[in-house]
Amino acid sequence: MTSALIVDDESPMRDQLRARLAEVWPDLLIVGEAANGFDAVSMADQHQPDIVFLDIRMPGQGGIEAARQLYNRCHIVFVTAYDQYALDAFEQGAMDYLLKPVVAERLLVTCERLRTRLTKAPENIGEQLRQLTRILQQGDAKKPAYLRWIQAQVGSNLRMISTREILFFQSDDKYTLVRTAQAELLIRKTLKELADELDPDEFWRIHRSTLVRVDAIAEVTRDERGRQMLRVRNHPTLLEVSRNHAHLFQQM
Repeated sequence: MTSALIVDDESPMRDQLRARLAEVWPDLLIVGEAANGFDAVSMADQHQPDIVFLDIRMPGQGGIEAARQLYNRCHIVFVTAYDQYALDAFEQGAMDYLLKPVVAERLLVTCERLRTRLTKAPENIGEQLRQLTRILQQGDAKKPAYLRWIQAQVGSNLRMISTREILFFQSDDKYTLVRTAQAELLIRKTLKELADELDPDEFWRIHRSTLVRVDAIAEVTRDERGRQMLRVRNHPTLLEVSRNHAHLFQQM
């Protein structure tokens, strides 16, 4: 039986990929999950998976560093939030990639490629990894410094919230509601200020009153009135996608 390891520092991302893989490749055995490159290499030593799904950017050791130690013994698929500037490097060799949030249709294509590649030994992707490292470093150097922490007053205390914890923002009169999986807080920054200061690859404005973290999107559906409604992981509320922002989900 073909086996795989899922590596991502965010548990919801691992859960989503596991669920998608169960849909498109039900016979694939997931032998483990890891949250960083160090643990990924250790678990690969233990379980000897055929495939490793690797997030690129993780605390400690990232996906590229782990891939350098793994590519000669298993097939690598990068799972990434990076956009077009990095994708050329993936297309040049035997590396495959999935963009977050992972969708079933794209995953199906990747799985079909993997089934073909599994009939042969993993290819040497060392040069592609070096090219990818250079491209990502150049892209990081060009990127502006975006907001990574949000300050929220909780009673007499100031709480620092990483943007990676945030599911969505919604405007609420003079305040903006910040929603994480565990908490609901109010801040004084306006939604416009946040939209200007946050990474547009990380947060999308889906409505004049709503900003949502892209990799927190679970699915987009239509209600009985034909409106696009977005469901966020770890939260029961449905968020409306306005007509002005419907182009974000053109396949709907």
